[in-house]
Amino acid sequence: MDNHVSTYFSERRKEWKKKTGQNSWLVFKIMAEFVEGFEKMSEIGPCVSVFGSARTQPGTPYYELSTEIAHKLTEAGFGIITGGGPGIMQAGNEGAHKGGGASVGLNIELPFETHSNPYIDPDKNINFNYFFVRKVMFIKYSQGFVVLPGGFGTLDELFEALTLIQTRKIDKFPVVLVGSAFWSGLIDWIKEVLLKQEGNISAEDLLLFTVVDSADEVVEYISHFYNKHMLKPNF
Repeated sequence: MDNHVSTYFSERRKEWKKKTGQNSWLVFKIMAEFVEGFEKMSEIGPCVSVFGSARTQPGTPYYELSTEIAHKLTEAGFGIITGGGPGIMQAGNEGAHKGGGASVGLNIELPFETHSNPYIDPDKNINFNYFFVRKVMFIKYSQGFVVLPGGFGTLDELFEALTLIQTRKIDKFPVVLVGSAFWSGLIDWIKEVLLKQEGNISAEDLLLFTVVDSADEVVEYISHFYNKHMLKPNF
């Protein structure tokens, strides 16, 4: 490469607009979140995570169903973990609170969700700045994922879990989608496009999750799984 060409490419090379060396100090903030999360979560005991939209209003069918699911899971001996915010998350914590079980909130600081819901146990209300740290806590300490209708965040948590189970980075644990009417379109697309049309997944990957419509089905599926498997952190 002659000097003219070298000069041309060096002039086009992208650079940071400001120095980024100070970002290395973020490592200590991230480490602190991991340490706090691990210490608090390890003391709580086996829990099931409940996911779903922050926009679901109290009194609506999925809100009430989430409350019932969480209540019945606490009666089966599990605590409940949610993202700590409103909507389905609040419903999950409300059900745990009513059932007398551990009610955990893994809160993330967002501009449009300014506070945690009131049903989280005060000593189990954990705040995070970083989504990826928070997601590690969900994956490590949840004995099951119960996924109600939600948006991008809900789908993110769902597919994170399925990917880690599929790639055997963690052991299999129950992933339960609640609401067949809501999930049917996505499931059809997974079967027809991902599996049959493109071959991007295997047929056995469809066994990584189940779809149900009632609280009793959720509890039965998770309880049946742990009749055969040990309760333990996922990694």
